[in-house]
Amino acid sequence: MNELVTITDRAKERIDKIMQEENYDNSYFVRVAVESGGCSGLSYKLSFDNEEKKGDQFCEDRGIKICLDIKSYLYLAGTELDYSDGLTGKGFEFHNPNASRTCACGESFSV
Repeated sequence: MNELVTITDRAKERIDKIMQEENYDNSYFVRVAVESGGCSGLSYKLSFDNEEKKGDQFCEDRGIKICLDIKSYLYLAGTELDYSDGLTGKGFEFHNPNASRTCACGESFSV
């Protein structure tokens, strides 16, 4: 598996905690996607899934299986997924080298 998307230790800890709280077994993976919308044109979407779809691309980092659909793969290759629970915001953060512009909230971008 290629490392299309990597995750930080904090993101891994949070993903492991969510999977445990939701009673997700090993058949589940993290689906990372890009959707139209947001202040900058494209927004990130993160969910848990256990059904593979045609064209899905898989990678694994730190023992976490990550899935990207073919459209999202083009935008997200090389992205690092992080998690912050600090005062400036709580949640998953995407550090995307392909983004030419991001909005102030960090939830949308353009290329």
